[in-house]
Amino acid sequence: MIVRTLLLIMSLTPSAILSDTANPEPPRAPQTDHREVRHGETVVDPYFWLREKTNPEVRKYLEEENAYTEAMTKDLAPFAGALYNEMLSHIKQTDLSVPVKRGDYLYYTRTEEGKQYPIHCRRKGSMQAAEEILLDLNELGKGHKFIGLDAFAVSDDQNLLAYTVDYTGFRQYVLQVKDLRSGQTLPDTTQRVTSVEWAADNKTLFLTTEDAVTKRSDKLLRHMLGSEHFEPIYDETDELYDIGLSKTRDRKFLLLHIGSKDTTEFRYLNAHTPDRDFAVFLPREPKHRYYVDHREDLFYIRTNKHAKDFEIVTAPESDPSPQHWKSFVPAENGRLIEETDLFKDFAVVLEKSEALNHLRVYDFGQHKWTSIEFPEPVYSVFPGSTPEYESTTYRYTYQSFVTPPSVFDYEVASGRSHLLKRQEVPGGYNSSEYASERLWATARDGVRVPISIVYKKGYKRNGTSPLFLYAYGSYGIGMSATFSPARLVLLDRGMAYAIAHIRGGDEMGEQWREDGMLMKKKNTFNDFVDCAQYLITNKWTASDKLVIEGGSAGGLLMGAVVNLRPDLFRAVHLAVPFVDVMNTMMDASLPLTVGEYLEWGNPNEKPAYDYMKTYSPYDNLEKRAYPAMLVTTSFNDSQVMYWEPAKYVARLRTLKTDSNPLLLKIKMDPAGHGGASGRYDKLKDTAFEYAWLLSQVGIRQ
Repeated sequence: MIVRTLLLIMSLTPSAILSDTANPEPPRAPQTDHREVRHGETVVDPYFWLREKTNPEVRKYLEEENAYTEAMTKDLAPFAGALYNEMLSHIKQTDLSVPVKRGDYLYYTRTEEGKQYPIHCRRKGSMQAAEEILLDLNELGKGHKFIGLDAFAVSDDQNLLAYTVDYTGFRQYVLQVKDLRSGQTLPDTTQRVTSVEWAADNKTLFLTTEDAVTKRSDKLLRHMLGSEHFEPIYDETDELYDIGLSKTRDRKFLLLHIGSKDTTEFRYLNAHTPDRDFAVFLPREPKHRYYVDHREDLFYIRTNKHAKDFEIVTAPESDPSPQHWKSFVPAENGRLIEETDLFKDFAVVLEKSEALNHLRVYDFGQHKWTSIEFPEPVYSVFPGSTPEYESTTYRYTYQSFVTPPSVFDYEVASGRSHLLKRQEVPGGYNSSEYASERLWATARDGVRVPISIVYKKGYKRNGTSPLFLYAYGSYGIGMSATFSPARLVLLDRGMAYAIAHIRGGDEMGEQWREDGMLMKKKNTFNDFVDCAQYLITNKWTASDKLVIEGGSAGGLLMGAVVNLRPDLFRAVHLAVPFVDVMNTMMDASLPLTVGEYLEWGNPNEKPAYDYMKTYSPYDNLEKRAYPAMLVTTSFNDSQVMYWEPAKYVARLRTLKTDSNPLLLKIKMDPAGHGGASGRYDKLKDTAFEYAWLLSQVGIRQ
């Protein structure tokens, strides 16, 4: 009956009229009568049918939206092309990463001008030795419009490479094993692989796989090279949990991470006894998150059992239970312990406070801590690749809004950092022409929210200058102030760029995360609005010069804030936006839904349902004026299904009372949550998005 109704309505509803290229009519998606009863309430969703991915009418409508967007932005093509060329001029297209030592080999990647993907290589002994190409993604990707590389695991003897590739954009990875001695790809393969590690015998592979429907990583398999059998050895049946594999740097233990949004459990296995079973490290305990590493007969445990922002304790191999714990890094107010790197002679702790990362190094021989100092007030620092357990140096990458990515080796004995490479930025870039600052906005409840901002010197703070405001604010993922050569095209045209470090991330610690999730989620949206208002009040910009952007959960943020304050923003880019919150979270069969209950709430419970419904962007669209809006997505996105932004745009077209553009741009060819896979294709997409945003504030050249 529904299908007949749909066909009838389609026959009566005109398709997009695109023949008038000067003033094309926007597409109008057909409506059907879809009803559900939730908590005694009848919910009508006239665009529910857009979920039917194999329905040719769905594809037809989406292609009409693409045609409409193309027609509406045709005049921007020269500007987008100019921006693309300008962005490309700031990128060193033929380049080489800093080699990483592992055993006798130096591993690195390189890029070649004109090629979309990196080439993974190594040389034995020195960089003067003959090059071995391990994986050339340009060759692997021939004949495919998308290629994604996930796992990349070299065996301990460095003769074998296990890797996983996806050609769909749906994160559907296939295992491949390559013999690096012969260059042959072995017949050992299986589908839907999410992580891979080698045992010490260089012939036993452990791997995790995902459920075909929910895409939850739930099964652990053991595979002997050359065998056709993949032996199931663990199945995680709790739908709140995903599993994944890792290996300690000393290569002694394989670790199985079992985690939900608020609880973890580890199981471990000596890498030299791959035929045995994984043992439980500590049984899962509600709200207890812990993470395990190993060094010199001791386990190191990063735990929040007695410290919200974590502490690090040690425990003997023989019995890691809490009664044997000894403090290694105690908790400290205002400091979130994010990560620990262990080596034979030293340890490195990555910490965060006031939206900045910090590195502290402990010398086991000297029994002392040293902090690595950084020169700028707003910056980012990330652990680099230091795979060798007996290394005497620690690699890290430093960058900021104005300083390009810079690779350093920190020498533990001397306490000095040595710059190995700073990313070259061609095209006349001079960092002294730009400035970055840390601002603090006061939210409506009195909480201070950090904002990181960058601009070209000479930027006018008189309330007339354009500003690009970005944020995310979910899953405890903090946004870092990183360098972007593409962003220079904005700064050089007089636009400032800012990140609002709103609640929901971890920039100010675990409480910051908790204050922006579940029944406190609306703090995230209010923080963003209050940061925008702060920038306007302090004359950094004006509402008619303010453009905003967020992706995925940040796309939900965009949808929520334009419902709250559509008058505050000139233009919005919603990238792969999670905007159809209620329909997605009410459907446990969809990828990710059940595990997300611990982030957003379970709408099958009435209090959570009532709260979530008050901010779900799709459910709160109203008949009113909205800012100019660009919505981008991919047909094969596995994390936020294409129909969420498609339904959002379809409904908004029937409600908006303004004449501002509302555009949907969807990649119908294979592409993923992050869009295109090739570096040039990605850059072209960015150039289009920036051209559109700049044009909305009157900049077209």
